[in-house]
Amino acid sequence: MVKAINWKDVPEEQVNPYMKRKLVYGDRVMIAKMKFKDGFVVPLHSHENEQITHVTFGSMRFWFGEDKKEVIDLHEGDTIVIPANLPHEALMIGDVEETDTWAPPRLDWLDGTDLYLKR
Repeated sequence: MVKAINWKDVPEEQVNPYMKRKLVYGDRVMIAKMKFKDGFVVPLHSHENEQITHVTFGSMRFWFGEDKKEVIDLHEGDTIVIPANLPHEALMIGDVEETDTWAPPRLDWLDGTDLYLKR
């Protein structure tokens, strides 16, 4: 069954004191709208999911690889495609609003085992 969803009707989860998210997902793809407070760090991690990140407000700094040698800054309007299984870490520079899309959906986010974010 096909159903229209309005983001204002999607429940917002307070993941930790610095991060809120809203999730919409199907069988093969997930979209998350997120808000972060300045200075929050998403710890180095990787996942089987291909990820597309689009910044709608603020700036983010990404480090890529186990050694974190590759650094890319994203600003309002920037989008990046992160391949599956690539280790990455992110720093919020100022308050940030962004949208992430994953394929397949992040099962750790659905079953609550995304403990790296809940510390």
